[in-house]
Amino acid sequence: MTGFLGPLDSPAARRSWLAGLRDSIPKATSKNDLLDRIDGALFVPAPQGDPATLEALGKRYRGQVDKAGDLHDRVNKVARKGLPEVWTGKTSVLAADGVAAAARAATDMAEAFDGGAKALYALADALGHAQRQDADGRARLEQAKRQLGPKEGFFDIVDRMIETDEEKQALVSARSAATDGVDLMHKAAVAADDAVRAATRDLNKWAAEARAGKLRTGGLSAVDRLMLADTSGKAGAAEYNEILTAGDLERSGRALDRLPAADRARMDHLLAGAGSPQEKAYLMKALAAGHSVDDIETFGRKIHGKDPAWLQQHLSPIVTQGDSLKDEGVDAGSGANVNTDLQSFRGQQWAQGGDGREGTCVASSTVTARAMVDPVYALSLTGGPSGQENDPAAFRRRLVDEQHRVHTEGHGGANWDGMVLEGKTEVVNKEISPETGSAYELHEVKNADARRNVLPEIEKAVAEGRPVPIGVEGYEADGTRHGHAMMIIGQEGDKLEIYNPWPDHLGQRGRLRQRRHGQGQQQPTARRLRGAPAPGLRDRP
Repeated sequence: MTGFLGPLDSPAARRSWLAGLRDSIPKATSKNDLLDRIDGALFVPAPQGDPATLEALGKRYRGQVDKAGDLHDRVNKVARKGLPEVWTGKTSVLAADGVAAAARAATDMAEAFDGGAKALYALADALGHAQRQDADGRARLEQAKRQLGPKEGFFDIVDRMIETDEEKQALVSARSAATDGVDLMHKAAVAADDAVRAATRDLNKWAAEARAGKLRTGGLSAVDRLMLADTSGKAGAAEYNEILTAGDLERSGRALDRLPAADRARMDHLLAGAGSPQEKAYLMKALAAGHSVDDIETFGRKIHGKDPAWLQQHLSPIVTQGDSLKDEGVDAGSGANVNTDLQSFRGQQWAQGGDGREGTCVASSTVTARAMVDPVYALSLTGGPSGQENDPAAFRRRLVDEQHRVHTEGHGGANWDGMVLEGKTEVVNKEISPETGSAYELHEVKNADARRNVLPEIEKAVAEGRPVPIGVEGYEADGTRHGHAMMIIGQEGDKLEIYNPWPDHLGQRGRLRQRRHGQGQQQPTARRLRGAPAPGLRDRP
């Protein structure tokens, strides 16, 4: 194996290259062929990184855990003493609420430092083991080279047309040593690649959890920023249902600072007059989605004074329950997770076609994703023109109308069935991109390496609150293709949260790869699944 070996500057590339050599070295039929393949393996760089430096960084992170815990205890002590009902901050925050938010922020900080330390320690351990394993593999490859001796030239081969038994045995012995060596190197590359991906995933997640620091604006006080970052919906687990994502906090802060003085004064007045922390957070989310202050004032009048439960029901399509990470097994027939959270508005599911009878999965997942990131749009669907409606039948009509509009916009198939890849990219960029500040690019990931390579980008995007479309497909024995579109909307640990627009029909779930569009045997859920392929994102300039 000679010539250009391809780029080997990433753990994934080294892993893939060594996988090929692991398969080909045992098949080498000549001394020179085996030597070429051994050189190809030795050309691959060893797993890179310094475990000692990573351990030192982990130790620094761990050292901050106790400090954050002490801060929590001091803040909590103030909260327990009882505070007068006074207001603070530029947006009128109750002092008691601000102190409680500070205590929770200190707890979050301690968890982030602890999680970061664990990620760094795990990476250091895995990397150290991989480097030792790689060194052992290289030693065996060098041993095989010594057994074989130098490569034979053309005339050497001509002069010796028939191998002796000793030469054959030497080739077998060297090939065995080389096979063991490249297998160890491949295992080391896999371990290093997996460890880097896990550390990247966890550190990105913990960075996104440093929420209050994302809202960088000089126009809000520290307590304002704490409260906005801390506020969650009424239902579901607080840590899974924050109203403002990390991306929302960043975008709303930038948008606030860019407002002209008059608009800024109007926005400050809206925030100060909000009836609850949740109302205030939804106003900021509307700003993050790119709405003008005129639009936000109109929106604010529609939601003003509504209780937190009403706000969440009308403005947040997805509610994730606290037990969503619990492993309840999988469906015996399909392999789909049993643990799912049904998503509906007053009993009407956020489902394609309203009841699953249409193949508008692309349009449906796009509409729901847009409603997730834009509360003004969400209210137009749930509350109607007045923003005050609670009628599930009217919601269904508006939802299906929007699905049809987006399906048509993406040049979807006749009878509301299917959409080609170009249409999918077009609709997500038109419907979701303006609200998230990111553009979408299609990545076809039809093998394990391709899926593995795109996964870190997906995990980072959804940790910051940017939904990522995902398309899956399967084929029957006769070659008939079936496909389905969903939306990746969250990430915790090694699991992704996926919104599926299929409805709950007849109590059956999860026939993902076996059902056509419109057969609707899986409910519109937020469900935790392991990594999957999807288009990628890039930030807009």
